[in-house]
Amino acid sequence: MIEDLVRDNIRQLKPYSSARDEFKGEASVFLDANESWISPIDGADGYNRYPDPMQKQVKAKISAIKGLPSQNMFLGNGSDEAIDLLYRIFCEPGKDSAVICPPTYGMYEVSANINDIELIRIPLQPDFSLDVQGILESQLHRESKLLFICSPNNPTGNSFHAEDVELLIQKFNGIVVIDEAYINFSRQPSLIRLLTEYENMVVLQTFSKAWGLAGLRLGMAFSNQFIIDLMNKVKPPYNVNAATQQMALEALDKIGMVNELIRETVRERNRVAHTLAQLPLISKVFDSDANFLLVKTEDPSALYNYLVGNGIIVRDRSKIALCEGCLRITIGSKEENDTLITAIRSFQ
Repeated sequence: MIEDLVRDNIRQLKPYSSARDEFKGEASVFLDANESWISPIDGADGYNRYPDPMQKQVKAKISAIKGLPSQNMFLGNGSDEAIDLLYRIFCEPGKDSAVICPPTYGMYEVSANINDIELIRIPLQPDFSLDVQGILESQLHRESKLLFICSPNNPTGNSFHAEDVELLIQKFNGIVVIDEAYINFSRQPSLIRLLTEYENMVVLQTFSKAWGLAGLRLGMAFSNQFIIDLMNKVKPPYNVNAATQQMALEALDKIGMVNELIRETVRERNRVAHTLAQLPLISKVFDSDANFLLVKTEDPSALYNYLVGNGIIVRDRSKIALCEGCLRITIGSKEENDTLITAIRSFQ
């Protein structure tokens, strides 16, 4: 079934073969890739060479943590690269469609527009839950190739019921992409565990949130080997640079520190949520499974501008359907969070 969803030209594509792909084994003299023999920058030893195109060392460490074989993972320039690749692999421009559930992460729509893919929008229900029936009914009118589900969801912060997501994986006649960028902060476990049961799912995760490495731009995709092989076939040959691979390896050796950062963020999230909920200015603080809070206030634009004037930047989401009157506030350090709370208290 999955093979039938792939675009014909992608199925027949012969991928670019880099010098590093063609050579296997050990060597001391590399004259195959037209690289410089030296770097002019002090401390940049090795950066004159192209990076490992398949990021084997990084994948091996991720494999040990996730309990998945390396052949079931793709590494890209942020999760955004994986999103773009999935459109390019499965959706014919100007012909195919994908389903999103707004309000949700904006790059699903941007990437669809870049690739000329029609979007079917099935909005979340007023309680921010998935409209499972609406998604499945949309397939009766037009069978979409991709369904994007962000859980925990951005910007609402809630996780979707695992039973609803699994039902969609079972019933949707296409690829279900579960974006778990915020899963490390969630009360719910990752749905990576379902990969052995379903061939039509892809799970996205990232080093940008819990791992604290947003500047590196390193995203992960997990799926069956057929889909991962397609992603590696279509990606640019050196999509993850050497510096990113090196720093990711260092971070993966510090999982204890990362877990403590996650625990501290969750503690602060709960404290800030409780404190903001007591303020007359804040009419609602929505439950969150992420590292941010969605809060509702009477005049979000005025509060946003006041915070900007005090050097505090949050995200105004008040013009998005179902988020009317809302600001999205990332959880920072205790000191940053206290500064925010003090500023909101002083707002007149």
